[in-house]
Amino acid sequence: MTVLVDPPKWPRHGTLWGHLVSDESFAELHAFAERCGIPERGFDADHYDIPIAKYDELIAAGAVAVSSRELVQRLRASGLRRPKRAGSGPHNEAAPR
Repeated sequence: MTVLVDPPKWPRHGTLWGHLVSDESFAELHAFAERCGIPERGFDADHYDIPIAKYDELIAAGAVAVSSRELVQRLRASGLRRPKRAGSGPHNEAAPR
């Protein structure tokens, strides 16, 4: 079981955001997110967007802190990486939330 979190550094909605992924399975990722109170609406294709306010809590709950580069590399290596949908995610102003 490995749930990974990268440093929140993407600004949106007045805070910084990072990503929470599993390099094992989506079932593992969803279960971890639920235990930590991350809402389902935070899931985007293959990761959860997480605010900086949750970062330390996620690490305390067992997420492994990695760089953004390592997070993407491990997600790709796991076969769980899903292509970004056009217009989705917190980085796109037009994306519904």
